[in-house]
Amino acid sequence: MRICLVSETWAPEINGVAHTLSHLSREASARGHRLQLVRPTPAIPAPSRSDGMEAELRVHGVSLPGYREVRLGLPAPRRLGRFWQEQRPDVVYLATQGPLGWSAQGVARRLGIPSVAGWHTNFDHYCRDYGIPWLSDPVRGRLRTFHNRSQATLVPTHRQAEELTADGFRDVRVMARGIDGERFSPFHRDPDLRQRWGAGEHTPVILHVGRLAPEKNLSLLRESCVALSEARPDACIIIVGDGPGRKALAAALPHAHFTGFIPAEELARHYASADLFLFPSLSETWGNVLLEAMASGLAAVAFRHAAGAELIDHDQNGLVLAVDDAGGFREAAVTLCQQPARLARLGRHARQRALTYGWPAITDTFLDVLAHARETPHAASRPRPA
Repeated sequence: MRICLVSETWAPEINGVAHTLSHLSREASARGHRLQLVRPTPAIPAPSRSDGMEAELRVHGVSLPGYREVRLGLPAPRRLGRFWQEQRPDVVYLATQGPLGWSAQGVARRLGIPSVAGWHTNFDHYCRDYGIPWLSDPVRGRLRTFHNRSQATLVPTHRQAEELTADGFRDVRVMARGIDGERFSPFHRDPDLRQRWGAGEHTPVILHVGRLAPEKNLSLLRESCVALSEARPDACIIIVGDGPGRKALAAALPHAHFTGFIPAEELARHYASADLFLFPSLSETWGNVLLEAMASGLAAVAFRHAAGAELIDHDQNGLVLAVDDAGGFREAAVTLCQQPARLARLGRHARQRALTYGWPAITDTFLDVLAHARETPHAASRPRPA
């Protein structure tokens, strides 16, 4: 197949969407599929064509406030039309629900090219996190329209598939996210790194990895870290990531180590050199960092939401709390931090569970859905008069 990926983010940008698409494209290319990419021109200069791409179209974009590296793609129907008429894809994968995604979907429908849409971001939830809850329902309605104009929608969890289907979304399929179990592994544990953190062999190291922004439930992360420090004054707290919430969080946690964003190899060592992973976010569609932590042998405390609901069996391979139980989250983190044998047991089982999520199997699902869309186009993608 010739597959066109439409996305507002791409490697080396650091986020879940870029991470997922990088692995899917690498796997698909290795199997002989031809790939195209449509994306905004990156803020940081990059080669004119991304690795593995047969062709690439870069459109105008604008940077999001507070995230210069994140570009919102602008509509480009004429350029998209010419691009696809010259090298027509068999199917389009829409990894963005923004203006670029709508534009690409419209052109694909006009040309009779089938499309599949990915649910990578909970934009309707973000409305509540950013103080505009009254927009949540209208945004949800627009998302429903967008996704129902494609042949299928891919979501990362079974629970989300059930919720969207109940809300009128059609043809919802599940495609989880995968893990490289060699890159993220307990074997990368680094005593020298722990020593630089001031952690001895038996010192508990608590880790959080993610974008430091309001939608990530940073208030609960802060409260949990304060409670942990009070219970175990010797504990080391490591915060990996960056974003608009970093300054306030660093002020509230003056003894924590803030690394900013770090390269993948260094990130793997950070995971493996920690003991406990905190994941308080409730805005994720999945949460790649949770799977990475589990593959690295870490016990995690998370909510029964997104990857937390899909991956964690409570007290078997981590601790998972009801989404409205912030107090339980804090208590679980403090208790587990003081139980090294339990931490180790949960961490071993966490890795076993994570390794069942290999990228080859995830790519099988991705390609099967795209092939089905290509073979059974519905009315939404039949050529329309110019």
